[in-house]
Amino acid sequence: MTDKILVHTTCSSREEAERLARALVESRLAACVAITPGVTSVYRWQGAIEQSEEWALTIKTRRGLFDALKAELSRLHSYQVPEILAVPVLEGSEAYLAWMDEELQATP
Repeated sequence: MTDKILVHTTCSSREEAERLARALVESRLAACVAITPGVTSVYRWQGAIEQSEEWALTIKTRRGLFDALKAELSRLHSYQVPEILAVPVLEGSEAYLAWMDEELQATP
C-alpha cells in the first residue's frame, strides 16, 4: 500500500470546481485535481430528497496532507457540509507516484 490517497468532493459550479482545484494545487496540498462535469447527485438534505447537478473533484494527495487539505476545502467550499471522502491508493505507477511526491508539500 502507498501513502497516497484520492479525496472526493463535489461542488455546485464549474467556477467553484476550478477555484478549489487551483487553490489546492497552488498550495501543494494536491498534486492534481481532476474535474468531472455533469454529475447528478441525489441525496437527503434537511428532511427532503434533493437532486442537483454538480462537478466532481478527484484530488490526488498524500495521507499526511489530508488534515490540511480537509481544513482548506472546508474553508473555501460554498457548501455548508461539503463531501470530503478519502480512499487509499493501494498501488500505482512508480513514475506517477514519484511525480506526486515532487509536486506535494513536505509532510510536517
